[in-house]
Amino acid sequence: MKFINNKHSLFIIAGPCVIESEEIVFDTAAQLKEICGRLSLPLIFKSSFDKANRTSVNSFRGPGIEKGLQILADVRSKFSIPVITDIHDISEIEMVAEAVDIIQIPAFLCRQTSLIAAAAKTNKYVNIKKGQFLSPWDVKNIIDKFTSTGNKNLMITERGTTFGYNNLVVDFRGFPVLSQYGYPVIFDVTHSLQLPGGLGGSSGGQREFAQPLAWAAVAAGADGLFMEAHPDPEKALCDGPNMIPLGEVERLLSVAKKIHEVRIINGIK
Repeated sequence: MKFINNKHSLFIIAGPCVIESEEIVFDTAAQLKEICGRLSLPLIFKSSFDKANRTSVNSFRGPGIEKGLQILADVRSKFSIPVITDIHDISEIEMVAEAVDIIQIPAFLCRQTSLIAAAAKTNKYVNIKKGQFLSPWDVKNIIDKFTSTGNKNLMITERGTTFGYNNLVVDFRGFPVLSQYGYPVIFDVTHSLQLPGGLGGSSGGQREFAQPLAWAAVAAGADGLFMEAHPDPEKALCDGPNMIPLGEVERLLSVAKKIHEVRIINGIK
């Protein structure tokens, strides 16, 4: 996965929010691989076996760790693409590290020192999402916790900052701040569009702003884009309001790639 540290190549992390079924996961992976193949963009497939942080006790969480990891391992072998998934507890790390290429630490857990250290000790790449409650410069403490283990395979993801009730805002000044620490910076397009708890029993979202925010983030210095995509977001069991329909992914990425190329041509890393 040398492309992760290649500043000359925009890379993509994408997939459905949660594993709803093997059929949806395989269909999404196949279409994303085709799209990224046409655009010559490296792809990492993402989906969660358990969405532990849900608004309601009645929200769909996923198939669980054993079945979920098997499906992700099948995606990796069937489509020959790297995969990433979330962890929520130290007890999950050993199983997850065997099944995926990259471990992800969710935003609400980004300050959990023991969890960060345990994930880092796998020596795998780890993507840590910046908490909605942190400033960009607070991320330096997260980086220090991670690299204290000797592992330098780290990525940082911006996913918006809490802005009043049920709303997030993206401060694009944060991208150059995060970039100065020397690790790949990713923009989480779809979770930045989330309206946490906005529907009462679940989160709302504003996917209509996905394209301009993604393009602005790449212009501001993002090395990669994270986005949740689904064949039919209106019927999705989790985060449907902010997931991107697969039919809209290619245009978003095509323009993002051109913006990234302009950045590189002009020597803006």
